[in-house]
Amino acid sequence: MDTLTHTLMGGTIVGLAAMDPAIDPLSVGFITTVVGASLVPDVDTIMKMKNNAVYITHHRGITHSLPFTFFIWPVLLTALSVLLFDLPALNMYLWIQFAVFLHVFVDIFNSYGTQALRPINNTWIQLGVINTVDIPIIIMHVLYFILWFLGMSPVALFFILYGVMLVYYIARAGMQRFINRKVERQLPGEYITRVFCMPTIHFFEWRLVAVTQNAYYVGRSFRGNIIFYDRFNKSARIDEELFEAVKKDLNFKAFTFFSSIYRYEVKELSEDLAEIRYVDLRYLKDGHYPFVCIMQIDKNDKEIIHSYTGWVFSESKLQRKLINN
Repeated sequence: MDTLTHTLMGGTIVGLAAMDPAIDPLSVGFITTVVGASLVPDVDTIMKMKNNAVYITHHRGITHSLPFTFFIWPVLLTALSVLLFDLPALNMYLWIQFAVFLHVFVDIFNSYGTQALRPINNTWIQLGVINTVDIPIIIMHVLYFILWFLGMSPVALFFILYGVMLVYYIARAGMQRFINRKVERQLPGEYITRVFCMPTIHFFEWRLVAVTQNAYYVGRSFRGNIIFYDRFNKSARIDEELFEAVKKDLNFKAFTFFSSIYRYEVKELSEDLAEIRYVDLRYLKDGHYPFVCIMQIDKNDKEIIHSYTGWVFSESKLQRKLINN
């Protein structure tokens, strides 16, 4: 989820802590620690300062893993809460543990996902039911704080809020399943191997990629009506020599590590220069696929001259980033 939603969720845990007689939930120390616990798994965002490849490879990876969720973050923040604010260790450990777990758990439900089961399983868990920025969830949390301010019990409100959210998540999963079945009916002559159905910021609008034996269909669903904008035939495997040249590139490894569904293009730029472009098909917007990996390679010695991976929303910006990178 986005930073605002994680912060609001941390605030609701502060309200729930009113049930704990050993804690003053409105103390500066408790609020700081618990809201910080709700945000701390995303500390890996700082890696974006290094480069996109490092950020894409590691964001929501180890900081959302089992050791960090259930041991490292809770123990570290508990120690800080005791040293800085003289708060009771056991109680703080449990509240911090809950805040960190809630952060990692809700991140599983969007299309970015997390490596929440690492190191047991490094697979990305991307359920794609809730958008990263979900307006109804934000509104529900704002209402929580308004009603708390007006005098309602924050503990009772917490259980009401998360009960409603449970129903909301189930409803969104039902919508996703309905659209998946409709995609299968809309492509009756195709053998569909997988459907990617991902939410957008608009409640009734979903991004779609249908994978068949021979092609990729990319489109959107609007209030249950499906429109496919692009169809790409599946390409043969990339030339072995080209693949050997690109497979060790950090940007290429980061892109293929994160992207669930993509296609590639090879273009001759000159007699000596070729461009290989990998395009993530999940994020079509206004006729453009913004998440890409692009590499320019010397065809003679098979050396990569420029490479870049990341989000770019125009071709001119992509070329500038490629050269600068």
